[in-house]
Amino acid sequence: MCFPIFHAWLTLLFFRLCAVTLRSRPPLVYCASRTARTASLLSAAPQLTQRDETSLEKTNLVSSLSSSHVSDMSTKVAVVTGSNKGIGLSIVRALCKQYQGDVYLTARDTGRGQEAVESLSSEGLKAMFHQLDINDLNSITTAAAFFKDKYGGVDVLINNAGIAFKGGDDDIMSTLPPSLCLSLSSGADTTAFAIQAEVTLKTNFFATRDMLTHFLPIVKAGGRVVNVSSFVGARTLNQCSPDHQQRFRSEDITEEELVGMMQQFVDEAKRGEHKKGGWPDTAYGMSKTGLTTLSMIHARQLSKERPNDGILLNACCPGWVRTDMAGPKAPKSPDEGAITPVYLALLPPGATEPHGKFVSDKEVQPW
Repeated sequence: MCFPIFHAWLTLLFFRLCAVTLRSRPPLVYCASRTARTASLLSAAPQLTQRDETSLEKTNLVSSLSSSHVSDMSTKVAVVTGSNKGIGLSIVRALCKQYQGDVYLTARDTGRGQEAVESLSSEGLKAMFHQLDINDLNSITTAAAFFKDKYGGVDVLINNAGIAFKGGDDDIMSTLPPSLCLSLSSGADTTAFAIQAEVTLKTNFFATRDMLTHFLPIVKAGGRVVNVSSFVGARTLNQCSPDHQQRFRSEDITEEELVGMMQQFVDEAKRGEHKKGGWPDTAYGMSKTGLTTLSMIHARQLSKERPNDGILLNACCPGWVRTDMAGPKAPKSPDEGAITPVYLALLPPGATEPHGKFVSDKEVQPW
């Protein structure tokens, strides 16, 4: 009797253990599955969070850049070439005091440009710097792209960069005041005239033309363009042959024709035939005659092609100024020489004149 009872008891115990095991397995499987899924979610969570944060950072960055871009686009900007010293530096100094916008000092040498910016900073004036060598076409296009991208263009452009061989222009010297002749002839450069003609026109006319070619399209409505020329150019014009004078003064002279005339002068100077061709013996004077004429051509083009934009473009003479180029005996300081270029750069909104003129001492001069 005991064995059957014991067997029955073992059988009951076995089935109870099986039941417990069967009841226990599903929760264990479920928990393992839930744990795995939770672990999977937890492992994915940092990635999702990081992705979200990165996306947010990118959104904030784009928003910040967009905000900065919009701000810059609405900020006016003035650019002055060759402005790490002399008249150019004084122009920047005056604009920093008077212009409501960013003012860029430019120079071909970054070190000298930065030093000039620091010197203005020591005066409590804020100028910005961008490298620009007008004899380097890549430098011009890079600068134009920078101002187009950052500001949507430029509001004021002052083409001040230029060179001169000291005392090398014999014909024009005879037309100048004795004191100026003495100053210019002191330590006169003896470089051959053929070289003077090629080098001077390369910078003062052809490189400045490159500047205008790439920057005029990005001058914004209401913009002001000032080409720093010289009274020497006006006097040189009177030394040219009657035929040349007539073309320089003509209102139908084209830019292509003018470029051809400037190149003709250089080519004939290199052959020693410029006088026979009706050109005076002055490279600097011819470069400025060409620049003033180019200014008038571009002003007419702007009036025709962008009549509603209110852009004013002029050439000017700063006067005889104490600089490395003109010597220490000149009557005007660089700051005084900056007066007329700055006056033209700051012609008020809505002004219609002067435009396409040659200006000295803030007055339109005959051409």
